[in-house]
Amino acid sequence: MGELGIGEVVRRSGVPASTLRYYEERGLIGSVGRRGLTRVFDQAVFQRLALISVGRAAGFTLDEIAVMFAPDGSPRLDRALLTAKADELDATIRRLTVMRDGLRHAASCPAPSHMECPKFRRLLERLTG
Repeated sequence: MGELGIGEVVRRSGVPASTLRYYEERGLIGSVGRRGLTRVFDQAVFQRLALISVGRAAGFTLDEIAVMFAPDGSPRLDRALLTAKADELDATIRRLTVMRDGLRHAASCPAPSHMECPKFRRLLERLTG
């Protein structure tokens, strides 16, 4: 397939036109030209949008995502940055696991008051300490 108008990219990707224009301004994607007043893109835009989406879901900023593309638009993934983000996600998972376990315990704790429950107090300390 050849060039796609911005409307077709919106329809197929689900990314709003305003977001596509913003990503283009930030250098994350690039149109290959114009058809009248309409921006046109090539098929590679879908791969870039997928990488941006995955990066955003993983918690990367747009600036961090921008450096993950070479000047020609091909992916250029920084392995150290990926490892650091994975470590950050591990810490978040551990914190959320403690929080989940605390909520489950609080929901079923037989103590008259949650603050009388040693296990619940230890969980509070872990979450705030």
